[in-house]
Amino acid sequence: MMAAKTPNLLLPTAYLPPIAYFQLLCHHKQAVVEQWESYPKQTLRNRTYILTANGVQLLSVPVVKPNGNHTLTRDIAISYSEAWNVRHWRAIVSAYNASPYFLYYRDALESILMQRHERLIELNEALISLVLRWLKMDCELKYSEQFDAPTQQDTDFRYHPETIPYKEKKYYQVFDTKYPFQPNLSILDLLFNMGPEAKDYLVC
Repeated sequence: MMAAKTPNLLLPTAYLPPIAYFQLLCHHKQAVVEQWESYPKQTLRNRTYILTANGVQLLSVPVVKPNGNHTLTRDIAISYSEAWNVRHWRAIVSAYNASPYFLYYRDALESILMQRHERLIELNEALISLVLRWLKMDCELKYSEQFDAPTQQDTDFRYHPETIPYKEKKYYQVFDTKYPFQPNLSILDLLFNMGPEAKDYLVC
């Protein structure tokens, strides 16, 4: 008898994704990222959250829809009418400059943010690939070749990324004396605070 085929892990693209996103990736050798959907607004595709001295802060990449509301995710462009990337970088520095591992990771991250990628999906891929290298995670990212409707499989998180399961475990955060533990922030929060131990956190 042939073994049952393991369902693909299906994910949306994401900007500096939350920890839960990488908890999934660390348990799969391959993931398929959806690019043929009609782009939905106000999701992790262009938004992430970091912890600052003023609490949790949203960082959002401004986007341009060349075809209006019918624009596919793969065609979403990034707007540079304002220096959002400079603003994001300054916020990240302010939030994490005192974290244990920020200096170790900062140069590569700053380089990608300042490259002025044309499309959102290209920026996200560069950032996710960088984090996978930092974490030494062997997960191959592929992109969907056509649009497929949502499935019932429990590894399909493309259209409802808020349902990505998150196994909450506390770890040291820079402002832990000021705020209670803030779960499932951008993967940056985990990396800057835990460094090489971040992968062990994800695997457990």
